[in-house]
Amino acid sequence: MDYRKKTVVASVAGLTLEGMDIMFISFAMTMIISEFNIDLATGGLISSITNIGMLLGGIIFGVLADKYGRVKVFTYTVLLFALGTALTGLATNIEQIYIYRFIAGLGAGGEYGIGMALVAEAWPKNKQGRASSYVSVGAQYGVILAALLSAIILPTLGWRALFFVGVVPVIFAFIVRKNLEESPEWLAAQKNKRIEKQHEKGKLAQLFKTPRTSMTTITLIVMATVQIAGYNGLMIWLPSMLQKSQGLSVSSSALWTISTAVGMIFGMLTFGRFMDRFGAKRSFGFFLLASACAVFLYSYATGSVAILIGGAIVGFFSNGMFAGYGALISSFYPVQIRSTATNTIFNFGRAIGGFSPIFVGYILQSYDMTIVMIYLAALYCISFIVMLTLKKGTSEAFTTG
Repeated sequence: MDYRKKTVVASVAGLTLEGMDIMFISFAMTMIISEFNIDLATGGLISSITNIGMLLGGIIFGVLADKYGRVKVFTYTVLLFALGTALTGLATNIEQIYIYRFIAGLGAGGEYGIGMALVAEAWPKNKQGRASSYVSVGAQYGVILAALLSAIILPTLGWRALFFVGVVPVIFAFIVRKNLEESPEWLAAQKNKRIEKQHEKGKLAQLFKTPRTSMTTITLIVMATVQIAGYNGLMIWLPSMLQKSQGLSVSSSALWTISTAVGMIFGMLTFGRFMDRFGAKRSFGFFLLASACAVFLYSYATGSVAILIGGAIVGFFSNGMFAGYGALISSFYPVQIRSTATNTIFNFGRAIGGFSPIFVGYILQSYDMTIVMIYLAALYCISFIVMLTLKKGTSEAFTTG
């Protein structure tokens, strides 16, 4: 296996484990709420705290990866993520769950941007869209894996056993550390004394070095926030909403989750090729508008067939765009701050968008699923408007858009 494929395999596996862990919370939410006697908004705070941990972990480990190496720091993030996940299964109160999910978030937040930086540095620019999509699909493999494990483990062993699966990433971390070399582009950059001096200036400050850079960074944060808010709104609460509104069992809602995840996988693979062929601006524009329409129309779906097919369509558009963020963000920033930029921007979006489950929880306490879907559709429209402010030629990713 050549180096390009190794970076994709390692990053896909890392994101698979991360996606699996995030969906564990979704499927276990009902049991956790019942055991600790908490309301929906308090339950939604679990995901929000995880996302805040991702922001902090993304910044810390992004800086460390730019300074000390992608692969070395990548393995540390996976180990920390595994520890937090396994400890969640030992929690005796909601406060402990918050703490352990924050720890898991620290590791998960660092893992994403480092993996994306590795792929961006290994693949040529005209293929970075599809390479990024290959990695992003890993999150949906994790969703499917979580759905299958939840259907098997939850009814028999309970929610705690689900999180003990978190020890698996320890094995993965060992394999990555042993078989993957550091990025050649990063190694070359380390030999450049001028770049070494830039390290001393502080990487975060370089994301806001000029007014144009600042505007680009803020715009990308807004887009990432909408992406995460939309995803969390769909995947964290919809299984529970469907169980309540449609009378679905845990197994039936797991089938919906798998259907939606499959739609997301095809959407990501399609988006990656769209981005390489038509440019980021056209690709994001089309998918954002299609997402707004799809989630709005989905609120009127009734019957098991319509719910399954509609879920796949919503997943295709709403999360297909996830495939492009790694390549898009990486293309704006040089190698010496690439992990820092990718982790900071996307995890800032995670932290802000992570409050979406709390907001959805409040909506559900007073309104119904239709209002939730209108809220999600509005988010995608906002992202579309903001995306238009990115000027053509600002990044190589937009030169064909």
